[in-house]
Amino acid sequence: QIQLVESGGGLVQPGGSLRLSCAASGFTLDDYVIVWFRQVPGKEREGIICTSSTDGSSYYADSVKGRFTASRDNAENTVYLQMNSLKPDDTAVYYCAATRSWYCQATMIRGDMDYWGQGTQVTVSS
Repeated sequence: QIQLVESGGGLVQPGGSLRLSCAASGFTLDDYVIVWFRQVPGKEREGIICTSSTDGSSYYADSVKGRFTASRDNAENTVYLQMNSLKPDDTAVYYCAATRSWYCQATMIRGDMDYWGQGTQVTVSS
């Protein structure tokens, strides 16, 4: 059974950092693209980072560029989202999603993914 489980969300002050984890089971990350998304109620879901085993993190949304990074630990079958210099506008539910591919594509960043995690809430507030 293919499953993605996010963890690491919580409340953080502006300027702080958080690291989210996306643990995969039922498949091997090597052959899959992972996209991190976030969504605020009432707003469109935003694809923020796309990462593949072939070319690393090849897409960063402008809203997170320079502050967020994604990394993959294929041995642990886990993808991480390191979020630094957090702002109140980063408050959202964060999701990881997977699809079998060696390269990131625009359709994936728009949400065309096969498997989704349940999401984890990140709140940036003083």
